[in-house]
Formats: sequence, C-alpha cells, structure tokens
Amino acid sequence: MKKQLLALTIFSLFATTVFAATLEELVGPERAASLRAASESAGRDGILEVQLRNPGFRLLPRHSELGRFMEAAKDGLDPSTLVEGLFLYGKPSGHLRAWDDAERKALFTRTTALGTLAGIQYFSASRGVMRTFYETSHVIDGPRNRNPLPDPSFASLPRNLTLYARQKDLTFGDNTYRFEYLTGTDFIFFSQENLTSMSVGIIPAIGRNNFRMVMAIIDADDSILIYAAAIARAASVPGMGDRVGGSFGNRLSAVMKWFSGHADEVFR
Repeated sequence: MKKQLLALTIFSLFATTVFAATLEELVGPERAASLRAASESAGRDGILEVQLRNPGFRLLPRHSELGRFMEAAKDGLDPSTLVEGLFLYGKPSGHLRAWDDAERKALFTRTTALGTLAGIQYFSASRGVMRTFYETSHVIDGPRNRNPLPDPSFASLPRNLTLYARQKDLTFGDNTYRFEYLTGTDFIFFSQENLTSMSVGIIPAIGRNNFRMVMAIIDADDSILIYAAAIARAASVPGMGDRVGGSFGNRLSAVMKWFSGHADEVFR
C-alpha cells in the first residue's frame, strides 16, 4: 500500500509539472515568425483569415484540447461564415517562462470580468475612425430575468464555468449570451453563444444560437498565444456575409486588445 501511495505521489508530481509548448510547436516556424514580427509592430494585429464559403479551421494551433473544444463549438452549426485570428502576447522580462498558478488564476479572473468589455474600441476601416465596440456589458443572473451581477471572483480556479451576459454592441444591438469556460495547466478557453437573434439595424442577421465566438489563451513559455474564432450561420441576404465577416474581424481584434490590457496588469 505504501509503495502504491509513493508511486501515485511521484506520478502526481510529474502530472502537475507545467511544461509549456513553444510557439513554434503550436503554430509552426513560419507562422511563429510572422506572429513575433506582428507583436513588435504597432500597426499589425496578428494573422486574420475570413472564410465565407465552406469554412474550415485553417489557423487552429496544434493543441489537442483546443481541437476538441472547437469541434464542440462548431457542432450542429453548419456555419456560413468563419473568421479566425492568431495573436501573440509577449511576456515582459522577468516572466519569460511558463506561467505559474497565481498568474493563470489572475488571467482567468480577468477573462470573466465581462463588465470591463464596456467601452472598448476598434478601428473601423469603412469609417476610418476608432469606434466603440461594446456600449454596455455585464454579467447577469440568467437569460430569463437578466438581472445584472458584479463580475465574479474565485477562491480557486474552476475547471469549468458557465456565465451569462447582456451586451449591447454598435453592430448587432442588445443581446444575451452564454459564456462557457474551460481551464487546464497551459490554457484558458472560453466560448460565447448568442441566446437572442442578432440584427444589423432592422435586418435580422444571425438567428439565436447561430453565433459562436471562441478565445483560446495558451501558454507558450516566453509568450502567450491567443487563438480566436467567430463562427456563424448568417442570414441569406445579399452583402450580409461580407458585413458580418468584417464585423467579426473587428470583434476579434478588439477582444484581443482587451485581453492584452488585462495581461499587462497580471505580468507587470
């Protein structure tokens, strides 16, 4: 019995040791070089891929948990639009190693602080100006009553979490969403699904449960790789696919900047 306990203890020590994959292992040398160059250039946001016909994952990092998470997010959706993004957050000096438990918990807590999304901005290429993305954003008690709640806090890091949010953005209006979170030693994933129909003005654009946005935050030793994807089955209206695709690209870039600001606070 003592030998079994000793063997289990040794196995647990190895199992809980964090070995972060390198950026090259996650995305390949060529994309890794592009991402590093983009992170050092103020005018570049990363790598974006917009697909409006027979969409499939093209930028997905080599991470088994993420592959399963994305297939679950896409399951039953039959999407007409897919926008993917790869972004790189370079850790500052003093943190050029795998994140520790305290850093991972702090990052997770900030990704659940959905109230801080209110007021974030993105650059509108069509207007040539910065524009507010989310006018309001807050966690709610559920999709029926939609009573606002404070952003959550955690005594320990949960493996799974479900949150509901009410968010008003300047493209798709006031909507209710469900957020699903999954965490592991080297990753934080969350998905966003619309529980109400999304419209552009008075024109219905995406029916309820037909939109998913996924953000994957993966520790890559000296940096953090962010993979983001917006998946939707959009209405068959002329020009709607292009409008939705462009809006999703802005959405991914804005959320990336939001996360980057929080990461700065964690790694300062």
